[in-house]
Amino acid sequence: MRKYLILSLLIFLPITSIAQENNYFLMLKNKKVNVRYGPSFDYPIKFVYKKIELPLKVIDKKENFRRVIDHKKNSGWIHISQLKSSHSLITTSEKILFTNPTKYSKPLAKLDQGRLLKVIKCETKWCNIRTDDYSGWILKDSNLWGSMN
Repeated sequence: MRKYLILSLLIFLPITSIAQENNYFLMLKNKKVNVRYGPSFDYPIKFVYKKIELPLKVIDKKENFRRVIDHKKNSGWIHISQLKSSHSLITTSEKILFTNPTKYSKPLAKLDQGRLLKVIKCETKWCNIRTDDYSGWILKDSNLWGSMN
């Protein structure tokens, strides 16, 4: 019985580590980034991102290219030189920005859907963020797209 348990762990453990390896966020390093149909400079450009620090989820990788998907479900291949580790979020619905990490603190602003937020730090249920003219705390929930580490 113990042999079967160890054998099954050895078989399934690499599969889960491969799946987790592709589920992480990166963000755009430059103001203009080409997204391609395939993982090579030989593939034509599918579209161009023009938003620096936009968070993207990595769903596949091949050599120096990463297949990414954005919060609007657009996907394509980007060279790794155009990406960096993610410290940003996108709101997928309206959010309230608070002065402190509690719902009872003073609201500072209402953030519209699609707003780019730069993460300063995150706690268990709250993230301290900065966006254009505002800095404050937002509640971590499913209405945010990006890395909350």
